[in-house]
Amino acid sequence: MNMRHFAIIAGGLWVALVGTIAQAQSKPVVVVELYTSQGCSSCPPADDFMAELVSDPGVIALALHVDYWDYIGWKDDFAMAAFTERQKQYARSIGSRTIYTPQFIVGGVDRIEGVNPEALRSMIRMHQEIAADVTLVLQRDGERLVIRAASDAALGGPMTVNLVRYRPNETVTIERGENAGRTVTYHNIVTDLAQVGTWDGTAPLELETTVTGEGPIAVFLQQDGPGAVLAAARID
Repeated sequence: MNMRHFAIIAGGLWVALVGTIAQAQSKPVVVVELYTSQGCSSCPPADDFMAELVSDPGVIALALHVDYWDYIGWKDDFAMAAFTERQKQYARSIGSRTIYTPQFIVGGVDRIEGVNPEALRSMIRMHQEIAADVTLVLQRDGERLVIRAASDAALGGPMTVNLVRYRPNETVTIERGENAGRTVTYHNIVTDLAQVGTWDGTAPLELETTVTGEGPIAVFLQQDGPGAVLAAARID
């Protein structure tokens, strides 16, 4: 991905547009991160549950494959060391030294280890019922992506602007390791997660970046830590 970005203070037209959009939105979009691995015997039920999550328009569900199961005998070709490090950063943010697979992280702050569909659905509903103070809008024209955001309240510090590329689905037959002989369909497989800017929320944001290739794009604004995700949007 070739990226260039710059911040622009938007004018009154964008402020007016944000006001209209904010009034129209009833529920925020909730980011759900699944930390998983093809080599983890406990993960297939979580991978299967992703099929439900990706069908919900109010959820951006992202599968981040970690690499610390590769030693078992099957290398996860979706795994990235950067995703393992991101999961470790989440653990450190709450003073923990332990990471799990599968693990769901909802809205950047709430965690579920293992697979508990009812608890996860309840947690997502809770996040959807929180009034959104930040409005986020994406516009793509060819390789040009424009990210616009505005806040109704102080953000309490800088936020990262994260851009995600992902594959909607792929089916893998696992030949070795704990899941040997299983065929699993994975959903919203993250192939790149990059910080393309920062924003303090004191003025409306307009940020431009270059994206190449086909496939869906998601953007989410997250407090440092990593912490709470305050807004998210996608272009399929």
